[in-house]
Amino acid sequence: MQSLVKKIKSSDSSICDSIIDVFEYINKNFKKDSVQLDLNEKIEKIKLNISNQLNCFYKLKKLLHIFYIDWKYGSATGLYKISDVLWIDKVLQNKKGTALSLGIILMHIANKLQIKLIPIIFPTQLILQFKNKDSKKNIFINPFNGEIISKNLLDLWLKGHISSTTFLDKKDLKEVNSFVLICKILNSLKLALIEEKKLTLALKISNVLVEINPQDPYEIRDRGLIYSHLDCNHIAVSDLIYFIEHCPEDPLSEIIKMQVHMIQKKKNIFH
Repeated sequence: MQSLVKKIKSSDSSICDSIIDVFEYINKNFKKDSVQLDLNEKIEKIKLNISNQLNCFYKLKKLLHIFYIDWKYGSATGLYKISDVLWIDKVLQNKKGTALSLGIILMHIANKLQIKLIPIIFPTQLILQFKNKDSKKNIFINPFNGEIISKNLLDLWLKGHISSTTFLDKKDLKEVNSFVLICKILNSLKLALIEEKKLTLALKISNVLVEINPQDPYEIRDRGLIYSHLDCNHIAVSDLIYFIEHCPEDPLSEIIKMQVHMIQKKKNIFH
């Protein structure tokens, strides 16, 4: 796993390629070669429909039209498993995703067309920024549907998410690096798999996240909770105590203490 984490931390691979590598490590049913072939075919099809003579802004408009209108990628509706809108292979196949998964795929394709899209973890969701050199304006894109978002709408999103007295600030539109984005989608997938009771897969993701951030008490806490559900009580207690010691003021700390006590009590009963 160390070489995998080293690759994630490296700037040599794209965000999408790094995530594909992690997904292959986590899930034996994830077919990396098929996913890469699918992506490459899509990139070649788009290249045939977008002239190199166009400037980046018009290339982007064409890309968004093909991806969201012609190919009908977008957000999921109705009943669906959360993990299915995060696994890259499922998103490519079903054409339904989250802002994260769709945004990562869109950035990957755009990059192959020499279009730079900048990821921003907005308080409500991932958004993408395009810096239009011709008009010298920043354009914000909603990865759910490819629509252009005005700053006024972003301000309303903030007010609805936080409070009516909140105003859009520069810090809300700060670019995040690929490392943060990879951890974000892995955490989302981990929580989805826990909800779906796929704990072995969730544990694999948790181990990757702890390897990436070996001293993060919250990652270690989550791993401990998964271990406890898998009845690996010795390791669970160790992880949960680490969290309690490093985050004594966290509101969940008291609940975790009770859980540790219950695990230890259960161990004593069996012994």
